[in-house]
Amino acid sequence: MSDMICKNVVEDYFDRHHLSPLPLGGGVGRGQLLTRIEKARELRRNQTPSETLVWSALRRRQLDGHHFRRQYPRGPYIFDFVCLAAKLVVEIDGPSHDQTVEYDSERTRYMEHLGFKVIRFSNEDVRRNLQGVAETIRQVLNGEMEER
Repeated sequence: MSDMICKNVVEDYFDRHHLSPLPLGGGVGRGQLLTRIEKARELRRNQTPSETLVWSALRRRQLDGHHFRRQYPRGPYIFDFVCLAAKLVVEIDGPSHDQTVEYDSERTRYMEHLGFKVIRFSNEDVRRNLQGVAETIRQVLNGEMEER
């Protein structure tokens, strides 16, 4: 079996069973795997301060009636915030973003491959200008602005 077929079989298995290759306890070889759903629930319970601020602006259809979900598992990733109807993903980049540029690029390519628009904001953007972040998201949702 070719490497590509093996990779696809493994990805399909993980996707069907909502598994994530993230080991419980943070160490490789520690045993159990968290399902992506469990990991998403954990992330919702332990949001960063910036994610909490953004969620306060997105929840309850506050942006022109658009419904957002937070920490949404899809494929091998968990999206920070997503509006499924508008196919828009909002990602908040933390202080370690400089070390995860390649990983974030891979995530973005995956999301775009699924037909999602992706916009990213830094923690600093959120802390300094939450209203501006919310307005940018609103403009992208309403087609007034291209994603950034």
